[in-house]
Amino acid sequence: MSDIFQVLGRDHAEVRSMLDQLESSRPERQPPLPEQASERHKLVQHLVVEESKHEAVEEMYFWPAVRESVPDGDDLANTATSQETEGKKLLETLDSADPHDAEFETLLAKFISAGRHHIHFEETQVWPGLRKSLDAQKLDELGAQVDEAKATAPTRPHPATPPKPGVLKTIGAAAAIADRARDAATGRD
Repeated sequence: MSDIFQVLGRDHAEVRSMLDQLESSRPERQPPLPEQASERHKLVQHLVVEESKHEAVEEMYFWPAVRESVPDGDDLANTATSQETEGKKLLETLDSADPHDAEFETLLAKFISAGRHHIHFEETQVWPGLRKSLDAQKLDELGAQVDEAKATAPTRPHPATPPKPGVLKTIGAAAAIADRARDAATGRD
């Protein structure tokens, strides 16, 4: 069984790896070569899927646990969900952006910076407080909830959906079904 920090840590490592790949393969010429643009677009689509699932399950389970258990949990969760909403807006725009357009690279650079900042905030400002506030059993249970919920989480960003657990567990479920149908129809991830 994995605790919440192991589950989220794996997600963060995967996202960091994708961000590193995207940053190191940034095209020197604009417009980029077609095969380079296509490859970057595929990686961005994978990033969108993984980030969408990650943020949705955090908002359903992780942030409520932070709010309930950490002394300054409301402030931490409010800051983080605000960052996540901005990230979802960028991902939504990136998801539909033309990878041959210079604007794609500008949006991607903004997301890379924001994504790294958010991960750092979460790991250094939030995790220590939650680690002190919950025992090992609760951390394992939270990890299991998050891990299980990712299998049915939305695969596209929904920045207009309020980051409230009850809303996400109802509307989010319908959005996830629609996302997965759209993914299947378009051959995405």
